[in-house]
Amino acid sequence: MTDWSLWLVLAGALLGAELFTGTFYLLMIALGLVAGAVAAWCGLMPEWQLLVAAVVGVAAVLGLRRSPYGRLRRSSANDDPNLLLDIGQSVEVAAWQVHGNQFMARVPYRGAQWDVELLPGHHASPGSFVIREIRGSRLLVAPR
Repeated sequence: MTDWSLWLVLAGALLGAELFTGTFYLLMIALGLVAGAVAAWCGLMPEWQLLVAAVVGVAAVLGLRRSPYGRLRRSSANDDPNLLLDIGQSVEVAAWQVHGNQFMARVPYRGAQWDVELLPGHHASPGSFVIREIRGSRLLVAPR
């Protein structure tokens, strides 16, 4: 088996493992292995093949890490509209009550009574509000 075909077999094995993990990092390492195969096909010595594979693999991983697809999400799931489909929906608040320094209300939403809290910095007046976050059974809202 030639050097370049061995590199491609290893890259294919990593691609198969990538299908089970769902991350793109193994795909980036496989890209480095393909670069090693290209170096072997060009006739470079094994040391240079390893160096090319390592440099391309590390560069691809770092590039992925700096892209939007490789960044870790720093916020909580409470305000993520991709996880909670209620984020962005409207509720009607008839009257606000003051509890401590927070404005609270009780509103019907999706067939049940929910506690609603007005986010800081907004004026408490009756009307239509948008759900911005959910904490437990409490809807945090802001004016439309």
